[in-house]
Amino acid sequence: MEIKKILILGGSGFLGNAIYKELYPYFNTFGTYNSARRSFDKNQQFLKYDMEEDDIYSILENLKPQIIISAVRGNFAAQITAHQHIVEYLKANDCRLYFISSANVFDAYRKYPSYEHDKTLSESVYGRFKIKIENMLLRLPQKKMGILRVPMVFGNSSPRIKDIKKYIWDNEPVEVFPNLVLNVTNDDKLTQQIHYLINRNKTGIFHLGSKDLVHHEDFIKEVVDRIGEFTPIYKRVFTTNEERYLAVLPKDNKLPKNLQYGYQDIIDHHVMR
Repeated sequence: MEIKKILILGGSGFLGNAIYKELYPYFNTFGTYNSARRSFDKNQQFLKYDMEEDDIYSILENLKPQIIISAVRGNFAAQITAHQHIVEYLKANDCRLYFISSANVFDAYRKYPSYEHDKTLSESVYGRFKIKIENMLLRLPQKKMGILRVPMVFGNSSPRIKDIKKYIWDNEPVEVFPNLVLNVTNDDKLTQQIHYLINRNKTGIFHLGSKDLVHHEDFIKEVVDRIGEFTPIYKRVFTTNEERYLAVLPKDNKLPKNLQYGYQDIIDHHVMR
């Protein structure tokens, strides 16, 4: 049986690299990088790709992946152009794209969590940008794409946790949003879910976060308690007087029980390293 060839766009980033580490023992896995880190120069599985200067189409033509995972970050206009070229490649080739989207595609809806087939609507530049790429993909046959909407991503090496640790150590306030109700994930849980979707050839729209909801303030305070013995300063930020939801829950495309988890599982994962 042929081993699938996978290309991860943004393979050197926090999430892209976590996906790479999860998949490379099982698939012929490649990643792109645009950082000065030497380790990627020497790794034959990593390809230099500057989204603002290089055309992704030529990389796809040379590599001929069967699966593309888009975890790339950076200039929004360059990302949109890159995804337009990916869509052209998908139309002409036997290939599938998994696009990592965000709960922010629903950030204009404040009163309830969002499900897979709810209409997207965003007030933020970031959310509208994600919607633009999602809409491109929704015009493709479903077998060609998976839209993976994720909430806030944590993890011991995640930018969010690194920032929190830095604020604590520098005696700077940690921002919390007392009225924000959300679900969460981490790199371990998310990469296992993506691995499952690839193995089972699942396509369509998936909401990949904890199955339950938590207030942002409560969650961050519990995580900080797990990180170590600190007395941090908290800055409570109120964007509204009412509870505001930013949560993506599954209704139609639920994953198996062993791949479902609660926010407490994400909190329990945080220990000092």
